[in-house]
Amino acid sequence: MTLNTVKMPTPEQLREVASQLRMTFTDEDLAQHLASFTAGLAAYDIVDKMTDELPPVKYPRTPGYRPSGEENRYGAWYVKTTVEGAPRGKLKGKKIVLKDNVLLAGVPMMNGASTLEGYVPDVDATIVTRMLDAGATIVGKAVCEYFCFSGGSHTSSTGPVHNPHRMGYSAGGSSSGSAALVAAGEVPMAIGGDQGGSIRMPASYCGIYGMKPTHGLVPYTGIMPIELTIDHTGPMTATVEDNALLLEVLAGPDGLDPRQYGPLKPPAYTEALGRDIKGLRIAVVREGFGWAQSQVESDQVVKAALEKLKALGAVVEEVSIPLHRAGIAIWQPIGAEGATMQMMHGNGFGFNWQGLYVNSLIDFHSNWRQRADEISDTLKNTMLLGQYMLNKHNGRYYAKAQNLVRRLRAAYDAVLADYDLIAMPTLPLTATPLPAADAPISEILSRAFEMLPNTAPFDCTHHPAMSLPCGTVDGLPVGLQLVGKFYDESTIYTAAHAFEQKVDWKSITA
Repeated sequence: MTLNTVKMPTPEQLREVASQLRMTFTDEDLAQHLASFTAGLAAYDIVDKMTDELPPVKYPRTPGYRPSGEENRYGAWYVKTTVEGAPRGKLKGKKIVLKDNVLLAGVPMMNGASTLEGYVPDVDATIVTRMLDAGATIVGKAVCEYFCFSGGSHTSSTGPVHNPHRMGYSAGGSSSGSAALVAAGEVPMAIGGDQGGSIRMPASYCGIYGMKPTHGLVPYTGIMPIELTIDHTGPMTATVEDNALLLEVLAGPDGLDPRQYGPLKPPAYTEALGRDIKGLRIAVVREGFGWAQSQVESDQVVKAALEKLKALGAVVEEVSIPLHRAGIAIWQPIGAEGATMQMMHGNGFGFNWQGLYVNSLIDFHSNWRQRADEISDTLKNTMLLGQYMLNKHNGRYYAKAQNLVRRLRAAYDAVLADYDLIAMPTLPLTATPLPAADAPISEILSRAFEMLPNTAPFDCTHHPAMSLPCGTVDGLPVGLQLVGKFYDESTIYTAAHAFEQKVDWKSITA
């Protein structure tokens, strides 16, 4: 006899569910509802016995190991392994490290979180398959922040990630390990993720190139989500050429990601390199400078770098976008309420979309409820705010913020109608000291969120945005952010490559 896996609830269990839904029933009414479940649960049992529909894992690999000591001097490696790709392709000879929210079958994934430690994925992310098909060698997983909720590099359960430019200083987050390993020269390429700036922030702190592509250009399939409307993944590299090359391999629809609604055939981004930027129109956004937390010297370095672009023939003019100052406020309800609902209450994936759901991750991640006290203070803070606003206002501010995104997008697009690129500092400041292990919560939160105001708005509006190193303050890198029209990463690469080839960014100081 075949036993049903999906069990009929007891009357007591169903009454508990009714109470959770704020419903009251007589015993007789509840018994009738329970009796009607027979057919419905039979359908669940059929689904349970069917084989899941998952993409195949194509390339052999081993679980790898957690390096220590001098092999992991910056605290940036989570796992070292070797997954060899195809014998030929665009990425042959290139070593790539994955942010540890990207699923790599058979290799442990922690996403910076103690509550996820021990999880081993059973599928590869789409981008993993694409890189391996292009000949890449994946060499491991880079540490990231606790469920990716920090712009600093001090919240991962494995310990802080140090900036290779100065030990004891932040590498930025949440793609902290990815940036540090590229900056240290241990790998030429890495994958990062970006919901509030988590590619561009560590790229700026560490002095590398980080591209947040147009939303949906790169499939997010097989990467642990935070919030569908702001989820981005993209390349972090030591050179512009490698960045463009990697994006060529990553970009394009996979038929599994509902975030994807753009061109079926992206361009060859490497063809944008080496072009003359004479006449390229760059709008410098006044409101991107002079935040309360801005370093005067850092702002000065960005302005000096823009003068270098002007000397190369670009038309560089200041513009005003007053609504930019409200961008971080518009992002806040989406980040707090959306992430609380999808990533936490929705066990990572949530509902109401079609694509690849990774049930092994859903099942493992759902255990956070029994270990919620272990969650980082940065995520606790986000969830407390998000849940309070959901309880008090039923999601109206999430909804209003999503409506206001259209106004913010239009404000940027109005400028981009007359200019090729928008420019501003990636971050208002350079890398800061890592908080001590016993630092007060206020310091932990401050060091995690103080750098977001120029990056987060473009996660909401979906414009492509790249951080490129443009100078230093007291030996620490400064990032220049270039923002383009939708799906026009090529123009960003043209400008970034010209600057990289013609200007020694380390010579620009304040």
